[in-house]
Amino acid sequence: MSCRISELVLNCADPELLARFWSEVLGYVELDREEGGIEIGPPGAGFVGLQPTIFLSPSTNPRVGRLPLHIDVNPVDRDQDAELERLLALGARPADVGQTGDEQWHVLQDPEGNEFCLLRKRLDR
Repeated sequence: MSCRISELVLNCADPELLARFWSEVLGYVELDREEGGIEIGPPGAGFVGLQPTIFLSPSTNPRVGRLPLHIDVNPVDRDQDAELERLLALGARPADVGQTGDEQWHVLQDPEGNEFCLLRKRLDR
């Protein structure tokens, strides 16, 4: 028997803000609210789905910046440049972690400063 990742938990100062941001980035919807936190995931999936959900947990001391685990995203219906424009319009900001400029990905920060990467390869939905 094995395990699978069912949920990623992100401690944050403003779960509402990050739930809106990540829902727009990933095409997720709000699935549940509990103890001040918000769970988002693929429409119709929920906790039992094959894709993990994200639980945005309120914290008075969230850790931001370079986390030991970060999220990588891939465009699904446009090229990388168009997706980068969309993410920046949603509130993402470029992050400098020492890139050389030759990378095939973009390092960004969500509205609370958590780093994530936009990869180049376009995925099928």
